[in-house]
Amino acid sequence: MLLDDSQATPEKLSDAGADAKLDDSSILRKIKTPTDVAALDERELPLLAGELRGRIIEVVSRNGGHLASPLGVVELTIALLRVFDPAKDKIIWDVGHQAYPYKLLTGRNGRFDSLRQLGGVSGFPKMSESRFDHFGVGHASTSVSAALGMAVARNHKGGPGANDHVLAVVGDGALTGGMIYEAMNHAGGLEKPLIVIFNDNEMSISKNVGALSYFLSRNLSARWVRRVKKEVGEFLKAIPGVGADMFEMARRSRKSVKSFFTPGILFEALGFDYIGPVQGHDFASLEQALRVAETCDRPVLVHVYTQKGKGYKPAESNPANFHGIGCFNPNTGDMEAPPPSGVCASGHNYTRVFADALCEFAAVDEKILAISAAMPDGTGLSRFAEKFPERFHDVGICEQHAVTFAAGLATQGFKPVVAVYSTFMQRAYDQVVHDVCLQNLPVVLALDRAGLVGEDGPTHHGVFDISCLRHVPNLNLLAPRDSVTLRECLAVALALNAPAALRYPRGVCPDRIAPLEPARSILEDYRQDGRARGQLLLAGDAPLAVVAVGNAVLPAHEALLALRGREGVKIALFDPVWLKPLPEQDLLALAEKYPKLLIVEEQALPGGFGSAVLEFLNDHALLGRCRVVRHGLPDRFIEHGKQAHLRAELELDAVGLKKKALELLAL
Repeated sequence: MLLDDSQATPEKLSDAGADAKLDDSSILRKIKTPTDVAALDERELPLLAGELRGRIIEVVSRNGGHLASPLGVVELTIALLRVFDPAKDKIIWDVGHQAYPYKLLTGRNGRFDSLRQLGGVSGFPKMSESRFDHFGVGHASTSVSAALGMAVARNHKGGPGANDHVLAVVGDGALTGGMIYEAMNHAGGLEKPLIVIFNDNEMSISKNVGALSYFLSRNLSARWVRRVKKEVGEFLKAIPGVGADMFEMARRSRKSVKSFFTPGILFEALGFDYIGPVQGHDFASLEQALRVAETCDRPVLVHVYTQKGKGYKPAESNPANFHGIGCFNPNTGDMEAPPPSGVCASGHNYTRVFADALCEFAAVDEKILAISAAMPDGTGLSRFAEKFPERFHDVGICEQHAVTFAAGLATQGFKPVVAVYSTFMQRAYDQVVHDVCLQNLPVVLALDRAGLVGEDGPTHHGVFDISCLRHVPNLNLLAPRDSVTLRECLAVALALNAPAALRYPRGVCPDRIAPLEPARSILEDYRQDGRARGQLLLAGDAPLAVVAVGNAVLPAHEALLALRGREGVKIALFDPVWLKPLPEQDLLALAEKYPKLLIVEEQALPGGFGSAVLEFLNDHALLGRCRVVRHGLPDRFIEHGKQAHLRAELELDAVGLKKKALELLAL
């Protein structure tokens, strides 16, 4: 069904609820279960929408989190819960950061103040958190596959649940990911009931890119449609003899002609019926479209126009800045930043240091190109894009394509740098192995958010990259500890003429944690004889040396300095810098000199750097004289919470590492 698109263009979105008071009120308080939403009087719905927005802004301003996306789906969420019952109907959100209003209306309003805090409500749908969260979604483009699996399971089971509905609520950013089309192609071929809600706000995180995004965002005005219809009609009528009949045939097929010029043709080609576009902030239009969709006995897509950041002026004006944010002043929208101090006096984070270094190198090397998978702001590449727009490529939420695209560029003599969060690089593992490393192509992978990311939790912690990458032939892997080594590691990666990856965390970057001896740069050291070398940061005469990887160096450095000042215990500290190949000569020297080694890494222990050291020392028959203790993340998924809280709990902060070192000395 093709609704009149003149009713649903983004320019005509309603401002209902935008000025609603953002205080607690009785309507939201009395929503205990989703069925309470369906029981509300229609006149209460705009008030509820305003209260939901106020509650979200209130909590996110204190805790940080996602803001623009959930504000945009408030009316859609209310309409979904008035038409469908999530106690039996499966609703899957893609990506899950849209789901804040859904959480508030499915029994979690009382706990919502704990959003993204340690032990609190997750920022994403989580099956273990609520029976109304039917699938966990933290990475984009997965919902239709999961929903189709549930729909097929429903059909196999039969019985009382045979008529339950399965829905995927898909943000338009997710439609830049290829997995969703694989699922829709499968669903269209099966021709079984499945509902996909296409939330079209013209953005994912940053502005959507690509021909598909352009096609989906075209807004055909009623005036344009009328003009084309008039001109075609006059032309047909003017054809002698058959013109009148042809005009009548065209008039009868006007819906087909119109759908040819609208996004519906794409989804209909995949086997989906198409409903829309629908004005996404109008309750009556939404409920009408959803009630039509629930009667369909085959796959159907409901196309809904929404405005990202709806109801909060700062987020409406700059939705990208309010996608994922820290604490802010809700009255002004101004962000709060922690004051810089100590070795982090510049206040720059790792992402900024990386971006500045890449821009500096690119200014003198025209072969350097930068690639983002829909996250130029999050990875810092927006700075590169401003300076070198012709050398920047945003491929959308397509990590697999990004890596192989980079491989193609590398075959032609370019130096592509793919900047991506560590957790999202998992999606391109086969491409890293098969398309880059097998062919030994000089692609640089800049793995941002490596380690514990904090409040986004287990879907976003970057704690598996060392395990995934260190065993791949031809790949070089480095972990900088500060601004100086980050810049040097990037220089090495660009100069190697081989596959290379560097991992660095979310957070403020130390300016400089100097090695003991004035050393050549990492690149100069490597060029001397092609051998990986680490750096000794503290000398020690205790029977223990600490080997700390990347961002684990700073807390280890603080812990060991504290031990020197208070207990007079001098423990050596070594930064390997290179995780693959290993700094073999340095590790052999440490194992010969110290009876005990403590390996510290903010990475999953199975298959991590500590495992690599154990394997290496075992191969050199040194484990009999040197005891190696690994300290990192246990073999379980780490929940969400502030980075400082998680590190304290896992004893990866300075206090925990000091305790660990003393315990090991006492053994």
